[in-house]
Amino acid sequence: MSHLMALSQVSFGATVPVGSDASLRRSVFKAQSVNFSDKSWAPVLPLDLKTKSGRLRNKSVVCMSVQQASAPKVAVSPLELDNATEPPLNIYKPKEPYTATIVSVERIVGLKAPGETCHIVIDHGGNVPYWEGQSYGVIPPGENPKKPGAPNNVRLYSIASTRYGDYFDGKTTSLCVRRAVYYDPETGKEDPSKNGVCSNYLCNSKPGDKIKITGPAGKIMLLPEDNPNATHIMIATGTGVAPYRGYLRRMFMEAVPTFKFGGLAWLFLGVANTDSLLYDEEFSKYLKDHPDNFRYDIALSREQKNKRGGKMYVQDKIEEYSDEIFKLLDGGAHIYFCGLKGMMPGIQETLKRVAEERGESWEEKLSQLKKNKQWHVESRKDSTEV
Repeated sequence: MSHLMALSQVSFGATVPVGSDASLRRSVFKAQSVNFSDKSWAPVLPLDLKTKSGRLRNKSVVCMSVQQASAPKVAVSPLELDNATEPPLNIYKPKEPYTATIVSVERIVGLKAPGETCHIVIDHGGNVPYWEGQSYGVIPPGENPKKPGAPNNVRLYSIASTRYGDYFDGKTTSLCVRRAVYYDPETGKEDPSKNGVCSNYLCNSKPGDKIKITGPAGKIMLLPEDNPNATHIMIATGTGVAPYRGYLRRMFMEAVPTFKFGGLAWLFLGVANTDSLLYDEEFSKYLKDHPDNFRYDIALSREQKNKRGGKMYVQDKIEEYSDEIFKLLDGGAHIYFCGLKGMMPGIQETLKRVAEERGESWEEKLSQLKKNKQWHVESRKDSTEV
């Protein structure tokens, strides 16, 4: 992969406080100039993150997703990022991480959502390239509680942007992070000592803060692009939607000369309620603009009922469309699962039940899907170590 130097000057026109109502999440983004040269790596010029008073604002964020989603196709650069034939892997390791800079932290759920989820944009200066479906490692400050004197362990987060980043210049990455908060089951009160170390560090970060990152890591969730007319069935719970946001931006938002998507992308997203929906305005825009190439189904466990009268989980929504899904899989469709490990048993049970109703062996079918590289799973534990 060629080394890239990307220099830019960027100004941000509006900020809103973290925790504001979803209807207020709007912003102005203006790129003044971007110049690229195929030379040695160099860091990006400092971003103008100051307010009119010249001081960084506490708990302020830059919102970009809604306005970007309204653009038909966006030019991206440097196009050399699409020249590599193999994905970048572990360019930076835990012993020698890369020091990046926080650009923005945006709360992306409404006030009625259980918990807080943030969209975090990180400036890596073009020095930590990645592909859609990969992850970054983040090393939170402080000591490892299990190894006094040693740094904290790396936490992996699925990347929620394309290789060109939210500003389409190849110099940023985005993470979708839910703040992990622990409540004592007896008192009902928050216990900060058991809160997630890294998720709270990220959600509390401010523009201009430095952050240590590693990676990129992972190959299982890479988007296969050998057939631009393929079908991709994407199943997520909560922040597991992160890699799919990257896929869909590449398919429907970015003008990538080497990738012209003409297949079907079908997203199933399971969350608690309407206020918990992530990137919903982006996805709804794709649905409006590309009805023949994109389908979008949501499962709201606290607002919807399944056919048996119970809560609607993502596996129930899958069951509703099971015949169609199985036919697409028989035709070569790729199916992806991303989210907490706890989601997989319910999904597997549903798929097994549907297969048996169709007179098929789920074990044999699953084995064939894996053999054909149609089955992609990335799940992570739900613990206070996130």
